[in-house]
Amino acid sequence: MGKGYTKQFKEQAMRLVTEQDYTPSRAARELGMPHSTLVVWLEKSGWTKPEPEGPLSGDPAVLRVRVRELQRQVKRLEMEKDILKKATAYFASQNLSGSSSSMHDERSSR
Repeated sequence: MGKGYTKQFKEQAMRLVTEQDYTPSRAARELGMPHSTLVVWLEKSGWTKPEPEGPLSGDPAVLRVRVRELQRQVKRLEMEKDILKKATAYFASQNLSGSSSSMHDERSSR
């Protein structure tokens, strides 16, 4: 029998793909769940895999729109990267302070 997921979890997982432009693979990986499970949920809800984008248009207006989209994406990814860096530094400092205090406790109990 597979792992049970709440209805709320399923809905949030599917929203990552349908509303936040995550790929099913990325959403499943970040949620720590099987990719195939998420795809089944999405397909049951009527979601279809988007068609890959064709070659770029030569129209300057279309290119400007695409550049703006890519700039927004770069900004979002840079923000995510900064958050991850800060989280990594925070948890590393917590781990170091936790291990040094436990070492101090061991020494003082001797």
